[in-house]
Amino acid sequence: MSEASAPAFGKSEKGVLEKGVSLWEDAWIRLKKNRMALFSLGLIALFFLLALFAGVLAPYPFDATDYTVIGQAPGLHHLFGTDDLGRDLFTRVLYGLRISMSVGLVATAVSLVIGVLWGSIAGYFGGAVDYAMMRFVDILYSLPYMFFVIILMTIFGRNIIILFLALGAVQWLTMSRIVRGQILSLKHKEFIEAAHAIGLKPRAIIWRHLIPNTMGPIIVYVTLTIPRIILEEAFLSFLGLGVQPPMASLGSLNADGAAAMDIYPWMLIFPSAILALLLFALNYLGDGLRDALDPRMRKG
Repeated sequence: MSEASAPAFGKSEKGVLEKGVSLWEDAWIRLKKNRMALFSLGLIALFFLLALFAGVLAPYPFDATDYTVIGQAPGLHHLFGTDDLGRDLFTRVLYGLRISMSVGLVATAVSLVIGVLWGSIAGYFGGAVDYAMMRFVDILYSLPYMFFVIILMTIFGRNIIILFLALGAVQWLTMSRIVRGQILSLKHKEFIEAAHAIGLKPRAIIWRHLIPNTMGPIIVYVTLTIPRIILEEAFLSFLGLGVQPPMASLGSLNADGAAAMDIYPWMLIFPSAILALLLFALNYLGDGLRDALDPRMRKG
């Protein structure tokens, strides 16, 4: 039985044996006490629903132009106003939110798969395998990763799938180090020795026992990686290497708004406000999860 799933028992003041809460139940109890993290979780859920149902909530097609309302200020018919091509900005922001969150989630998933596999194999087998794998990570760390992303986008084209893969392919390095460190600290524990004793194969030990016990740090790192990737996509959009028109992300909308801020300031205000709220919420949630899952924060 792995440590994360092992039940805890203790005695009450009356001496009655009581079942304690699990790691995840205890983390959720402490997370609920963090009002800022809980508010951030609700805000992220709201943004997720807006992105998911953008096609239903959007009053206009995302690429529909109306030259009679070019640069119209926010009003009843266009809540966020229109852009320099007469497109409804509220619609563009909804679809941009969908693209930005998709980039963050998919690229983080790519980095998660690569990083967890790489770090768990290196940490479990150790020795020459660990040395060779982690030196490769060190070499990649020495390269400017954003420059590497730009090269990938230039070679393979400005395709949104390539963008997902390129951003995810450079974010797994830290994940692999985190997982390797956790595996190194766990692989000599009693429950792992017991798994060896009953003849479990290394693959089974890694998947059934080691990786589940590293989920706390992994979850925290994931919540902090998503906003980083969203911000990197926004930077690429400013360089013209992000999502290509007529599609839009929050980053490309901010790039368009910055170019027209003197004439149409709402083109920058609304996308930048949504992007800032999303990034703050993800970071506050990550901080809250880190505190909730930290054993040192537990009361004895």
